[in-house]
Amino acid sequence: MAMRLSTLFVNQGLSGLSYKHSNARFPFPSSSRLLPTSCKLRQRNLGSSRKRQQLKKASPEPSKNEDLDPDSEIASAAPVPTLNQESVSENDAPTSIATRPETTIDLSVLAVSDETKSMEHDKAEDLSALVVSDETKSLEHDKAEDLSALVVSDETNSLAINVGGADKLSGIQLEDLLGMIRNAEKNILLLNQARVCALEDLEKILSEKEALQGEINSLEMSLAETDARIKVAAQEKIHVELLEEELEKLRDELTHRGAAENKDGPLNEEAQLQYESAINAHTTELDSLRSENISLKEDIQALKEEIGNVKNTDERVVMLERERSSLESALRDLESKLSASQKDVSQISTMKVEYKGLLDKVENLQELLDQATKQADQAVTVLQQNQELQLKVRKLEESLEEANVYKLSSEKMQKHNDLMRQKLQLMEDRLQQSDEEIRSYVELYQESVQEFHDTLDTLKEESKKRALNEPVDDMPWEFWSRLLLIIDGWLIEKKILTDDAKLLREMVWKRDRRICDAYIEGKDKNEREAVATFLKLTSLSTRSGLHIVHIAAEMAPVAKVGGLGDVVTGLSKALQKKGHLVEIVLPKYDCMQYDLIRDLRALDVVVESFFAGQLFKNKVWVGTVEGLPVYFIEPLHPDKLFWRGQYYGEHDDFKRFSFFSRAALELLLQAGKKPDIIHCHDWQTAFVAPLYWDLYAPKGLNSARICFTCHNFEYQGTAHASELASCGLDVGQLNRPDRMQDNSAHDRINPVKGAIVFSNIVTTVSPTYAQEVQSAQGGRGLHSTLNFHSKKFIGILNGIDTDAWNPVTDAFLKVQYSVNDLQGKAENKEATRKILGLSSADVRRPLVGCITRLVPQKGVHLIRHAIFRTLELGGQFILLGSSPVPHIQREFEGIANQFQNHDHVRLILKYDEALSHSIYAASDMFIIPSIFEPCGLTQMIAMRYGSIPIVRKTGGLHDSVFDIDDDTIPVHFRNGFTFVTPDEQGVNSALDRAFSHYRNKDSWEQLVQKVMSLDFSWDISASQYEELYSNAAARARIASRS
Repeated sequence: MAMRLSTLFVNQGLSGLSYKHSNARFPFPSSSRLLPTSCKLRQRNLGSSRKRQQLKKASPEPSKNEDLDPDSEIASAAPVPTLNQESVSENDAPTSIATRPETTIDLSVLAVSDETKSMEHDKAEDLSALVVSDETKSLEHDKAEDLSALVVSDETNSLAINVGGADKLSGIQLEDLLGMIRNAEKNILLLNQARVCALEDLEKILSEKEALQGEINSLEMSLAETDARIKVAAQEKIHVELLEEELEKLRDELTHRGAAENKDGPLNEEAQLQYESAINAHTTELDSLRSENISLKEDIQALKEEIGNVKNTDERVVMLERERSSLESALRDLESKLSASQKDVSQISTMKVEYKGLLDKVENLQELLDQATKQADQAVTVLQQNQELQLKVRKLEESLEEANVYKLSSEKMQKHNDLMRQKLQLMEDRLQQSDEEIRSYVELYQESVQEFHDTLDTLKEESKKRALNEPVDDMPWEFWSRLLLIIDGWLIEKKILTDDAKLLREMVWKRDRRICDAYIEGKDKNEREAVATFLKLTSLSTRSGLHIVHIAAEMAPVAKVGGLGDVVTGLSKALQKKGHLVEIVLPKYDCMQYDLIRDLRALDVVVESFFAGQLFKNKVWVGTVEGLPVYFIEPLHPDKLFWRGQYYGEHDDFKRFSFFSRAALELLLQAGKKPDIIHCHDWQTAFVAPLYWDLYAPKGLNSARICFTCHNFEYQGTAHASELASCGLDVGQLNRPDRMQDNSAHDRINPVKGAIVFSNIVTTVSPTYAQEVQSAQGGRGLHSTLNFHSKKFIGILNGIDTDAWNPVTDAFLKVQYSVNDLQGKAENKEATRKILGLSSADVRRPLVGCITRLVPQKGVHLIRHAIFRTLELGGQFILLGSSPVPHIQREFEGIANQFQNHDHVRLILKYDEALSHSIYAASDMFIIPSIFEPCGLTQMIAMRYGSIPIVRKTGGLHDSVFDIDDDTIPVHFRNGFTFVTPDEQGVNSALDRAFSHYRNKDSWEQLVQKVMSLDFSWDISASQYEELYSNAAARARIASRS
């Protein structure tokens, strides 16, 4: 392993410098990879008397390295000048370091430029620049690591110890090394002298530059004077042109004055002479101006050329200054490397002494090794002899042990046989005793088995008797709903009588085990045999609940637009759990989610209903939704009333839903149903109330009482009075102020008003909203009607379906969680951020959610403000919803585009059921800035998922959200943040307080756990409806008896 010092290169491989001139001009090659080495200054006619001294020719001497290999890194294609002819090549050494096999320490030649070319400077003013490059190259190396500067490593690699004595250490060519260092010092001295000469030349150049700058200043002054003269000349030129025009005019006048000139001859001649003299003077002046203008142009052109030459001179001066700075940096590098080389020389002498000491130690170690080798050979021989002796000893010991074992085993065998005989005798005695015990145990077991069978038979008989009298609780409500649909289908198809259907329905209401068994028995039979099986049931039972029929335009989740669908499903399921028979009648929309309807089938019957003076057929479908029996009416009408691709928003909605209301009552009549309560919702089915009392009660459908719920009094479905006649109602009788006439337009019919007048029970969706709509401001024109019928009007706060909205079981969530385990909520927040492309850098950054229809009622301007305010407070915002109002939809589309790639805001302008669940679970806060809100379900759902509501105090929001900071409210009721005024200041106050509370992590977590524990289920609300239904049904029974 050899360690060598690399050659120090200056200007990418210079191997020598020729010093033959007092000014130390250094010729350099004109290769494109080198910096410019000379600049030629052109001689200018600027009045400068200074001349530059011509350079003498620099003729390089031939290099001693011409015989080197052309592929070597230090070989040069051109002759190489040397420094004082003392540069030492590798071939000059007595022994070639590159070819020596021994381990050496080699210091390569300090070379300055491996390529130089002679440059002729005949009759030219050239300035050569000393350019020293920082680039270095390494020489070839033989099994060595090259260093990029003159560096001597302090390590000595591989002082080899050769046990066989084959390799020997060689000496160092110290004399060669010292000679090379002396040559390097001489070359550095020459370089310093060259540097001084270069600095002197540079000072001359700077002095010439100052002189040139003075001339440039004088030229600029001359140029300014010339510009002024040019402007004056231009004005003179304009003046001359005006004079020429006047001259032409005068000539024309003279031409037309022939006669006058003859009369006044002497006088005109005198004037003519004066005129001609004036013209001649102007012409002469004009010619002089033209000639002066031409000379000025020539002077300007000459000045421009001189200015261009001056600029070129400036550029060359700048270039020379750059070359000077590079020279200075190169010289500083050389000085630093020289000091380093001197240090290395001192280290070499120290290393020489160390090397001699190491060589002595190696010789001593070699002698010791030879002695140790001899001793090791002797020890190996003795060890082999010992191993042979040990093998023989082991064989003898094994033979002795075998003999001893055989002797001992024979004695032990004798004793063992005696013991075994004694044990066998004992075992035989114990076996006989155990046989006797087993016989007694078997007899006892047989007696106990007989007793168990007798007891089991007795229990079975008692269980069968008890099962006949107890309802079946282990079957889902979907099963009983399917049974009811089957029985009603048989009745409508006239396969069973009305009395039989009534009996079977009552058994279903009681969840009688016999009808359950009959269904299971007839499940694999054909329909005729199944009907016969059901008809065998003859025992009568007492009905245990009410029969309730909901007629509505929506039902979640199959046909949902707003909160109406949630109410119909949630209330129906709660009443069903209380033991009541609940059925729903819906239009069969083409845009329903049919995959959520189970056992959907069409009945083999057509129900005809009257409309617009003729009978129309309706196809009836049945199925179960969320375990509830549902009838879907499909009108076979040429206008395809419910085949429009949307639920609402058609031009003939009044016609569509008045048709459906009458068809629904016709279905109940033809099916022979006798419901206790018919519950209709909003204006779409408000027609049911007047239709029931005017047309269907007289036909025999008179067992029910009507309950009407208005979910939002803003939507009343008014139309011209003449359109009411299409469904068969008497317009003359109903278009009256006390019936269906709209309070603000006497020629219009108001379905909601008609339902209020004709219903037995009128409800709305929260107590506060019930108070608001009885005022002129909130009643939308119906406040007087509501006040008149206030005794039957009540507000009942809606609930939510806690089965569908349950974070513990919600299948839409990535991670389910509960009030006692909130880690899942944080994971859902992270997942929703990733899905929507929001930033997750700050886990604690609060997320505000909003799920709503973008209509004026919901405070769209406050929602827009809340987005920007949330950003100002350092939060994130997610909006889910769309608008039926075109300009509002366009406005929010613009906002969505503005925040399309934003890290903290995302707007999804459509409804997405799965995404809504994720937003509820992910959001920390939920904002509902409604102008008015009849009930609102989103604030209850948000609290169910641990999102704190921020709401305006109105309607159902006032009844369900109580401010954290309101001291007038008991602490255990406080669950959110509220504001009163529907403006930006109100939103700001609530948001600011919410963000302030959020910073206290422990307090916020306690608040989240509190709101998740609140009960917003339908149980309480369903109990209130149950009481209203029962009272109305009781009054109906009393009226029927009287």
